[in-house]
Parts: sequence; structure tokens; C-alpha cells
Amino acid sequence: MDNATTSSIDTIAKTCIAVRLRLLNRVVTNFYDDALRPLGLKVSQLNVLIVTAWLGLARPAQVCEILQLDVSTLSRNVKPLQAHGWLEVVPEEDARSQPFRLTAKGKRLIAKAIPAWEKAQHQASELLGNEGIALLAKAAKKVGMAQAQR
Repeated sequence: MDNATTSSIDTIAKTCIAVRLRLLNRVVTNFYDDALRPLGLKVSQLNVLIVTAWLGLARPAQVCEILQLDVSTLSRNVKPLQAHGWLEVVPEEDARSQPFRLTAKGKRLIAKAIPAWEKAQHQASELLGNEGIALLAKAAKKVGMAQAQR
């Protein structure tokens, strides 16, 4: 390899934002997934349940927009939630939209998940510190993810 390529490789290895974000994402996601595992949940699924609870009647397009998911990712998360009886599809005239809502069983699951979520939240907070959390909130707001907090 020539010097320019070697220099670029070194720069990417030392400064790539995507690598750092993906690493941080994996570490933090593992905190939540480990805490939620005894309930048969992943944090990605809990997020769908929480948004559904927040909306009452969740339309896939709304959930995708709030969580910044594509339809196939949402579908992969919703199917096991339905299979466990935590979500139910609400029939409508337009069968393509397939809105869904929490079941009573899903509401009980969220209540059970709160202590596990709190444990993971504490671990993530310890890792990031107040400054890291503030910077994360600022970055999320900048890219429009703050709408889920309204």
C-alpha cells in the first residue's frame, strides 16, 4: 500500500465516528438486553411496547417514524410480541396498515420490565456520566429523535 492509503487507514482507525457509535451502541444495548432477558424481551422490543403504550393505537408508519425504523425491522420486532400475546392487531378497513395495541398481558409485562430497565439505565448512566448523557440528548435532538419524548 502507498503512504496515502496507509495514512487514510490510520485516520479511519483512530477517528471513525461510526465505529465509536456502533461500539457504544453494542455495549449499552447489552446492558438492557441482559437485564430484560429473564422477561423474554430485548430492548428493541421494549421500545416498540413503550411507543405502543404511549400511542394507544399504534400505526406501523408512526412507530417507524418515532423509532427511526424501517418497516421490516418493525415487523421483525412486532411478530414475537404478538406471538407472546403482548400486542394485538386491531382490524381496520384498510388491512395494509394493521395498527396494533398493547394487550393486558403486554401492560403487565411493561410493569415487570420497569425494574430491569431501571437497572440497565443506571449501568448506562454510570458508563456515560452526566456529560455523556447530555451530549447524547443534544445529538439525538439534533437528528430529530426528540419527537418521541414529546
